[in-house]
Parts: sequence; structure tokens; C-alpha cells
Amino acid sequence: MQKRILIVEDEPAIRDMVAFALRKAGMEAVHAGDARSAQTAIGDQVPDLILLDWMLPGMSGIDLARRLRREDLTRDVPIIMLTARGEETDRVNGLDAGVDDYVVKPFSARELVARIRAVMRRAHGEDAEGVVEIGGLRIDSAAHRVFAKDQTVPIGPTEYRLLHFFMTHPERVYSRSQLLDHVWGGGVYVEERTVDVHIRRLRMTLAPYQLDGLVQTVRGAGYRFSANV
Repeated sequence: MQKRILIVEDEPAIRDMVAFALRKAGMEAVHAGDARSAQTAIGDQVPDLILLDWMLPGMSGIDLARRLRREDLTRDVPIIMLTARGEETDRVNGLDAGVDDYVVKPFSARELVARIRAVMRRAHGEDAEGVVEIGGLRIDSAAHRVFAKDQTVPIGPTEYRLLHFFMTHPERVYSRSQLLDHVWGGGVYVEERTVDVHIRRLRMTLAPYQLDGLVQTVRGAGYRFSANV
């Protein structure tokens, strides 16, 4: 599944350079020139990672990072800070704000893409090939395929996105509204009961392999993906 990267940078030339490198690496690039535009983009669809410039007009990148870490929707989204500030105290302040990595300008596009991939692997539990395996089920992001042991599992596109999100965020309970935001995107109008329909379809997809129990209902709270009963 193509990774969606939000670039929050007020200099158009840097935004364009980074976006070109991301597209060349097979990622989707979304632009924002300030904190307000970034929050609008996040509301439309939660990105897989945020590239955040330190010096932004209005709200600084550090303040935006702190705000994103306080909100349920973006608490777990990896953030890489882009900045010309290379002093140790600045790096410490960035990490204390919840930033996952720190890239000092000027940087090479090749280094940045490598950092992005490394941070996403750490954040989502994927190995170097983008593979996650839990409870006998394996999802291969690069190949866009799902396997139960050695058998290929036929799966629809929405169920694949739902399963990918679950498998890269296991053991946590997500409400229907949170799943809508993460899987469908906040800018899409979908009723909450649609989540129940696709959960049911996902379980039906996994049932022939006796793996439907991995998708668990938490009464009154939502759904959880877990290999633990």
C-alpha cells in the first residue's frame, strides 16, 4: 500500500524537491505550508508519516508536534523534523516534543527517504521488506498480498487497508470513528456502521483459515487486532 507522507514546509522549493523524491520512491506526497493547512490535510486523511519543518509561520513545528502528540488521531503518527537548527539542545527539544527523528538542512533526498523508511519500519513493526506477521497471518505491503501460512488470502481493497492498519497497530482498541479516520480518511463521509460491515467481511475472509478470531470486538469500545485470546 502506497505510503502517504505529509510535508509541512513553508518554502515551496523545498516542498517540491521533497515531494519529487518521495514520488520517485513510490510514496504519495501531500503538501502543507503552515500548521493550519497541515491540520486540514490530516483531517482529510491521516498520513503514514509527517515531515515537519521547525520554523513555520504562525505556529512553530515544535508546537505543532506537541499538539499532534496530544490528539488521539495523530498520537502514533511518526514525525520527522526538518530544520536548519543542528545544536544538541535543539535536537533534545525536538525529541522531547515527541519527534521520532531529526534531519538537519541541507539534506540529500536519498538520506531523507532512507530515514523515512527506517522510521516507518520502527513505528509500524514492518521489517525491511514491509512484511508484518502476527498469529499465522502475514501481510506483505510491497507485494500488496496477504498470506495465511503459505496460502494466499483473496481480499478486497477496503478489507486490505483495514487489515494493514490493524496488523501495524496490534493490541490497541480503536473505536469505529477512529477506524473511519485512519482507514477511510476524515474527509470522506461514511457512516460508522460501515465499519461493522467491513469488519464482518474481513472476518469472513479470514474464517476459512481459522484466523477470524484475530479481529476482536471489545464491547462498548470498538475493535482490536490481537493474537491473544
